[in-house]
Parts: sequence; C-alpha cells; structure tokens
Amino acid sequence: MTLSCFELGEQMLSVDEARTALATLVERPVGSEQVALAEAHGRRLADAITAAINVPQNTNAAMDGVALAWTNDSQTRWALAGDAFAGQAFEGRVAAGQCVRITTGAPLPPGTDTVIMREQLTEHDASVVIDSPGRVKSGQNVRQAGEDIAAGSVALAEGTRLDAAALGLIASLGWSQVPVYNRPKVAIFSTGNEVTAPGDSLPNAGIYDANRFTLTGLLIEYGVEVVDLGILPDDLNALTDTLSHAAAHSDLVISSGGVSVGHADFTRDALERLGRLAFWRVALRPGRPMACGWLGTTRTPFVGLPGNPVAVMVTFLQFVVPLLQRLHGRPVTPPRRLNAIADEALKSRFQRTDFIRGVYHSDEKGQLHVRSTGSQGSGILTSMVAANCLIELADDQDGVESGEVVSIQPLTGWL
Repeated sequence: MTLSCFELGEQMLSVDEARTALATLVERPVGSEQVALAEAHGRRLADAITAAINVPQNTNAAMDGVALAWTNDSQTRWALAGDAFAGQAFEGRVAAGQCVRITTGAPLPPGTDTVIMREQLTEHDASVVIDSPGRVKSGQNVRQAGEDIAAGSVALAEGTRLDAAALGLIASLGWSQVPVYNRPKVAIFSTGNEVTAPGDSLPNAGIYDANRFTLTGLLIEYGVEVVDLGILPDDLNALTDTLSHAAAHSDLVISSGGVSVGHADFTRDALERLGRLAFWRVALRPGRPMACGWLGTTRTPFVGLPGNPVAVMVTFLQFVVPLLQRLHGRPVTPPRRLNAIADEALKSRFQRTDFIRGVYHSDEKGQLHVRSTGSQGSGILTSMVAANCLIELADDQDGVESGEVVSIQPLTGWL
C-alpha cells in the first residue's frame, strides 16, 4: 500500500518513495473542455478519439499511372476506358483487358486491383503499352480502405498529448472539435529578501531570480497555465496571504526556496497556518529539503522546492511531473530512462541518488556514451544548459568507473 506524504514524517526518503507519495496529493484531475482542433496543440485528450470512417475512406491509388485488373499474363497493350482523378471517381466498371488513367489518391475503380506507375507506361492514342510486364505484381501501388485506421477503432487514447502528427490524424477523421483536459493552473513564486527581479538594480547582497523563469519554462512545456505570483519577502503575513489566495485560484502551488529550517524561512509556518504540511529530506543530490502539503479548504496541493537553481530543475522533473500527470488524468509513470556507457569515472554516495548533468551521444556503432558537464554545483546553471540528460546514480551505487553502464534520463522528449 502506498503511504500518503503525511504518513512519512521527517524521515530521510528515497527518490522513489518521495515520487510515489507526492502523487497522492492530487485527489482528482482537472476538468475538461471542447476546443477547436486548430487550438489543441500541446493539450491532452480527455477522451479517446474513435474513427467514424475508414482512413483512407476508399481503396485508392498510391501513385499516378493506370489502374487495371492484373491477370499475370503476357498482355502488354491495354485499351483506355477513361480517367479516375482524386475527387472525381470513374463511373462504372472497368472491363477485363481495359484500364483507366488514375492519379494519386483517386478511388480505385470497380474491376481494377493494381496500379502501374506512369514511368512504366507508353501511351498510344486510346491505349497504353506496359514496359517490362514481368515487373508488375498484382495489387501493387494500391492503398486499401482503412489500412491506416479502420472505422470503429481507437485512433488516439485518452491522455495523449496532441502534437503535430496527432492533429493531422484527428483532422483526417473529420473532427473539428476535440475533448481536452483543462490546462492546470499552477501558481509559482520565489521567496527571500535577497531575491531580485531581472531588470531591477541588484543590491550588494542580492541575487537575480532565476527559479521562476526556469519553472515557468518547464511548466509551459508541460501544457500548464502559469500564475506568476512574483517574489515574496521573508514575511509570514505576506506568505500566508499569498498562499491563501493561490490555494483558492490554482490547481497546484509551487515555491522555490524558504523550505529549510533557517531562522528566516517562513514558508513552513505559513503552510501550517493554512493547511496540512509534510516536511521531507530526500536522499538525492542536488535537492534534499522539500515541503509539501495541502492548502486551504480546497486541499490544493503545494510543493516547496529547494532554492538552488539546478536543484529546482532536478526536483521538478522527479517530483512535480508526477503531480502534473495526475492533474491531466494520467497514471504516474517513472522518468524515461536509457542506458549509456560512462566515458569517465563518476562519484556518488551510497544510499543517496545522485543526478549528474551529462551529455550523451551515439558512437559509430549506435552505442550511447555519456560524460558529465563538469562542475556539478547546485547553483551552476551553465551546466544545465550544456546538458542533454541527467545521469542517475541510484542509492545502491557508490560511483561508477569509466566503461560501466549507467542509467540516463534524457532532458528532451520527457513529456
């Protein structure tokens, strides 16, 4: 049985334990709506798309040429009986020994079963001569009705993210409106008197706020409507007021920073005023301190991420993505993983999962190799820019040597 995040206390959790328990915060998916197909890119289907027609609708020609009933004999000259064009079918039945000119996509006329491409033909008045008839195979260059999608079959499953190919597929079935999940509203904010908005003058003890922009980018990539609450000072009342408002108008609230036990970290106190809190230490690097819970009477899920920029990205990918999956009505699935050969020795610590920013590539034999991006400090965002994967050294490893196989999580295609 999966324990909820409130039943784990403040013990040190593994990454898998934290990922599974966090998903229990979402009690129900967001609602759904009908949107125009042209506006559906990036959305997730709230219901399956079922084909009402065959695709293609008719058995048709796969290329320009002539359509005929191939008899596998030595006949080379065929009388032309007419034309079949895309959007203008041939009327009647083609008699034995006759053929019709046909264009790509045109329905195959009754009495024909084979298309011979134009480049293999020579036309003479009202007939055509087939060059090299021995190369012709019965049924060639013909697309059968329903060979792409048969009427009555499920074309796209519920939860599918609608990319360009999916939109084209839906359009081919004649759908102009599609049922999609609402975009979850996710409120984000940064905390700290030292945190400064880009564009403002930077105080001597200040830092520019990178985390909100990182989180905004990640959330948009996942099809979320971002509610940016800005930067909140280290003030208990300000935090409480903001969290109360966010809980009533959002599906999920995420903060960065202010979840440790430092004397100026008020997020925890504000959470305890408004709802129910769990405070965790997770055995991973970068990351570790996290807060989670429910806010207000709406029991809006809250996740407090660490303050270091790279830790924010790593913990988002491991722990926030499952929450977004649940909000979209999808089952929680583990991160996508591939195996690669380490091109260098990599350090880790036993009983802690290390996520090392890495660059993987394929060698001339198609084997994946990976190396680190160099310095792995939690505040070094350039290492994340250079990375195309996270090298995952699990908690049962204490490092790997060059040439050993490691697990990597690609940073592209994770949706």
